[in-house]
Amino acid sequence: MSSPSWGNMTRVFGRIGLLSFGGPAAQIALMHRELVETRDWLSEQSYLRALSLCMLLPGPEAMQLATYAGWRLRGTWGGLLAGLLFVIPGAIVIALLALLYANFGQLPLVQAAFLGIKAAVIVVVFQALRKVAGKALVGTQGWVIALLSFLALFVFGTPFPFIIIVAGLWGMWRAKDTAPAEPTPSPVSAAPLQTLLLWASLWAAPLLLVGAMGATFLLELGLFFSKLAIVTFGGAYAVLGYMTQTVVSDLGWITTEQMIDALGLAETTPGPLILVTEFVALLAGFAQSGLSGAIAAGLLALWVTFTPCFLWIFLAGPYLEMISAQPRLSAGLTAITAAVVGVIANLTLWFAVHVLFTQVPAPHLLALPIPDWSSFDPAAAGLTVLAGFMMLYLKVGFVRTMGALGICALGLGLL
Repeated sequence: MSSPSWGNMTRVFGRIGLLSFGGPAAQIALMHRELVETRDWLSEQSYLRALSLCMLLPGPEAMQLATYAGWRLRGTWGGLLAGLLFVIPGAIVIALLALLYANFGQLPLVQAAFLGIKAAVIVVVFQALRKVAGKALVGTQGWVIALLSFLALFVFGTPFPFIIIVAGLWGMWRAKDTAPAEPTPSPVSAAPLQTLLLWASLWAAPLLLVGAMGATFLLELGLFFSKLAIVTFGGAYAVLGYMTQTVVSDLGWITTEQMIDALGLAETTPGPLILVTEFVALLAGFAQSGLSGAIAAGLLALWVTFTPCFLWIFLAGPYLEMISAQPRLSAGLTAITAAVVGVIANLTLWFAVHVLFTQVPAPHLLALPIPDWSSFDPAAAGLTVLAGFMMLYLKVGFVRTMGALGICALGLGLL
C-alpha cells in the first residue's frame, strides 16, 4: 500500500485533533474509525499492536498512538505531523481558557457556575473508573492489585511512581516463563542511540536555558512536569492524583478548587486530557509573575510533557513487533493496568470529598482526607446526582451535561 500524501495526512490528523473530545477511549475509537475502517491506512492487527505499545509506554496513549500511526505512514516527519496536530488545537483552547480563568475565575457567579462543572467531573472520573475496571480486572490478582493500590494512595499517601513500579515488577515476576506464541521478529532498521541523544537533548534544552537564566520557579516547574512525563503510565486520570498531591499540597502552586476546575475545563477541549498540565502551569505562572510568567510556564509545561512522547515512540516504534511478543512485558502491563484502577478509584473519591464538602482540613491521620462533616454542601450533592442521572442513565455527553449543570449552578448562585 502506498503512503498517503502529506495533504491527506494533514487533513485527516487535523480532523482527529479537532474532534478528539471525550478522553482516551473516545479518541482511540475515533482514530480506529479514521485510520483503519475508513481509509485502511493501518491494518486491524497493526493498530491493536500499536495501542498495546502505547499503553505500555509512559505518557498519553492516544497522542502516542497518533504519533505512531504518522510514523508508520511517513516516517519521523509523519510522526511529528500527526502528534502535533493531535495536541495543538487543544493546547490553544486550554491556553485561552486558563488565561480567562486566571483573570475572572474568582468572581462569585463564575465560581457558582463552576460548581456544576465540578459535579460533572466526579461522574466523568467515575465513568473512567468503570470502563478501565471492566477491562483491566480479570481474575483475583487484578482485583487484589487494584485494592492494594487504592489503599496505598488513599490511606497511606504512597507515591504514585512507587505503586506503578511495584505493580509492573510483580506482574513480570508472576508471569509464566513461556516462549512467545510466534517466533520473535527482528526489529526494523533503527538508530536508537542517535534517536535517544537527539530527543533527550531537545527535552533538556529549555530546562538548561531557564537554569542558566536563574529562573528558579520555571526550572522547578519544568523538572516536575518532566518527571511526570516519565511516570504517567495508564493515562492522565492515573497520574492526576499524584500531580494534585504535589502541585496543591507540596508545592502550593494552585488550590484544590483550581485543580478540579482545571480538569473540568480540560475535559471540554479536544486533545489529550494530560493538557491539564498546561492549565496548571499557566495558573501557577500567572500567580508568580502575571501574563508573561503564565505564557512561559505554559509553553515549558507543553514542551516537557510532549517532547518525551516523541522520544518514546521513535525509540520503541521500530521494536514493536518484538516487544509485543514478550509474555513478561505483557504481564507487567496487565498488573500496571490493574493498579491504575486503584489510582482512579482514589481520584474519584478524592474529587467527591472536595466537591461535596466545603472544608477538608489537611490530613492528621495518615493521608485520609477527612472532611468537616458540618460543611456538607447540599447544592453540590444535588448537582452531582443530576450529573449522574444525565450521563449514566440518559447517556448525555459530558459537554452538554456540563453546560446544563453550569446553568443550574449559576441559577442557584443567583438565588
